Amino acid sequence: MPDREEFLTAKQLAEILQVSESTVRRLAAKRRIPSVRLTPRIIRFHLDAVREALDVPCISAPHDLQSEDAQLSFEELLSS
Repeated sequence: MPDREEFLTAKQLAEILQVSESTVRRLAAKRRIPSVRLTPRIIRFHLDAVREALDVPCISAPHDLQSEDAQLSFEELLSS
């Protein structure tokens, strides 16, 4: 079977990002993260596209990097 793109629900993405589902939906509504709206109530997310939009590296950060340097605060993430 050929490789296929995997799309996540808001709940699944929220678990991966360790945020609430409402935060995921809010980021999508503000167009901070890309989403695919199938119906007015059904929305899906492509994990690689979301990571790219949030500039989240797919590999782990070096051990000497401070955790506060490696992550944005939610205020920084939601601002603008």
